[in-house]
Amino acid sequence: MKLLRVLLLVLGVVFLGVLVATNDPAAILAAITGLSWRLAVVAVFPFVLVTTFDTLGWRYAFLRDRVPFRRLLAMRIAGEAFNLTTPTASLGGEAIKAWLLRRHVSLDEAVLSVVVAKTTITLAQGLFLLLGVVVAWMAGLPNSSLLHGMMWLLTLEVLALVGFVVAQMRGLFGPVQRWLARIGLRLARHTETGARVDRGLVRFYREEPRRLMLSIAFHFVAWLLGVVEAFLALRFLGVPVSLTTATIIEAFGTAVRFATFLVPASVGAQEGGYVVTFVALGLPASTAVAFGLARRAREILWIVVGFVIFALVRDHPRPDVRDR
Repeated sequence: MKLLRVLLLVLGVVFLGVLVATNDPAAILAAITGLSWRLAVVAVFPFVLVTTFDTLGWRYAFLRDRVPFRRLLAMRIAGEAFNLTTPTASLGGEAIKAWLLRRHVSLDEAVLSVVVAKTTITLAQGLFLLLGVVVAWMAGLPNSSLLHGMMWLLTLEVLALVGFVVAQMRGLFGPVQRWLARIGLRLARHTETGARVDRGLVRFYREEPRRLMLSIAFHFVAWLLGVVEAFLALRFLGVPVSLTTATIIEAFGTAVRFATFLVPASVGAQEGGYVVTFVALGLPASTAVAFGLARRAREILWIVVGFVIFALVRDHPRPDVRDR
């Protein structure tokens, strides 16, 4: 799997290079350099709000409030840095979050919160994509290949989510441990932890509808704030789009990222999705590539911040936390 991810990353970088080379590199460079100080605005302002609301979504993925919000915020930024850079299909960062949480809660509580948050953020993303489909339809694109693509991706996401939630309700970790035992890998130390997580997941979904809804709602607001980032970035690039257009671009972009989760940070795939979306909306392909590169600059900045945070928090002394 790691070899596959590395291969996909290389292919993504090559494809990104092809996109730049075949879509007026001079215009792309001029657009990026023309951002000047505005690139800092795109990199910091909307993303801080997005991360704040995503952290609130994670906070309500616990059975009860146990971790200070500032600590959760730091852990999320650190975890997402690993999600974007490690060959683990966007799961390495989730393990990092659970590992950092061990300082505040028991292992089963940490894993439960990470699984629930992964579920609710994806549910919210599906709702956001549905909103994008509705907006695209109302904008006069009922017969476009772009809308059809968005609808197929929405169907794929719904099926994946249903399967994931059903697996959690039936016991997510028990079958995994039994399968590992069949191939000779016994995790006796964590068998009871897995059982507690399975029971906790069922309890959360059945007994905590308020926390579930709040988690989904905060994540949904975070996806909506991504529209603000897209809107500002395009305005700064000299493309006076409407919020409707920005919503379509952002919704389709998140769907492409979901479908290409095996590619580290969806390098190349996301920029290709932007080109398809921009062309379908009558916007220049060179602007799509410049837009994608501007967002990559923001991504790189927060990856660096995430690794710095991880280096600072990983060696903090651990309080006495007992499994319960």
